[in-house]
Amino acid sequence: MDEDDHLGLLFVKETTLYNQMVLGSLLPDKLWTPLPHFLQGWLRTYIAATLLYFISGFLWCFYIYRIKRNVYLPEDAIPSNKAMCLQIHVAVKAMPWYCALPTISEYMVESGWTRCFSSVSDIGLLSYTCYLILYLIFVEFGIYWMHRELHDIKPLYKYLHATHHIYNKQNTLSPFAGLAFHPLDGILQAVPHVIALFVVPTHFTTHIVLLFLEAIWTANIHDCIHGKLWPVMGAGYHTIHHTTYRRNYGHYTVWMDWMFGTLRDPLEDLSKDI
Repeated sequence: MDEDDHLGLLFVKETTLYNQMVLGSLLPDKLWTPLPHFLQGWLRTYIAATLLYFISGFLWCFYIYRIKRNVYLPEDAIPSNKAMCLQIHVAVKAMPWYCALPTISEYMVESGWTRCFSSVSDIGLLSYTCYLILYLIFVEFGIYWMHRELHDIKPLYKYLHATHHIYNKQNTLSPFAGLAFHPLDGILQAVPHVIALFVVPTHFTTHIVLLFLEAIWTANIHDCIHGKLWPVMGAGYHTIHHTTYRRNYGHYTVWMDWMFGTLRDPLEDLSKDI
């Protein structure tokens, strides 16, 4: 057995463990064990992503709209239950398609087509940290330009991204809007995570964790609460994106918008209004 085959078996063993952890805990064995490994991976991702979306969304909305009502947001900025239900409807319809991308990326990793490695000890902590930084920079750059082109290329905006931009005021945005995309739009914006696997040596488990953190992060940047933590591209910046359409395309940080001239600071907007 050559090194690539051995590494592929390690990845299969790892994803099999994840399948057992999620599917084995929630479903009778007879419902999922007969499925091919590829479909087990999709089902595990779908169930985990759906649970994460609803649990994080409900907890966050309950906290900011009920427990801390009128503390973080004024009354007229709080979305209606109807608006949130519509966002959930869009996200739930798209969720099965979203989960196809990480399932395909897992297959490519298991097949040895990517530059993934199985254990941090394989390369050392310093190299792992450097590669992680490169991975995040690559993803930030890729998502910025993918998002920007979804606005600049008119057919892409009209038929894909406009689905998300019907939420264009504070009182139409909520954490549930974070995954309320046309399925292909959501997939395109996540593609840089997968392309990065072919460019930057990446720890496989870290890649999976970061994909799930995407869901939490997108919920956070749609809650309209400006955290004021430079250089984070928080909800204050992203709310401006939804109201202007042409600013703040970035994902995690403001750096790409700063570099390419599309940054608009919510604090500057506030000072103009005073």
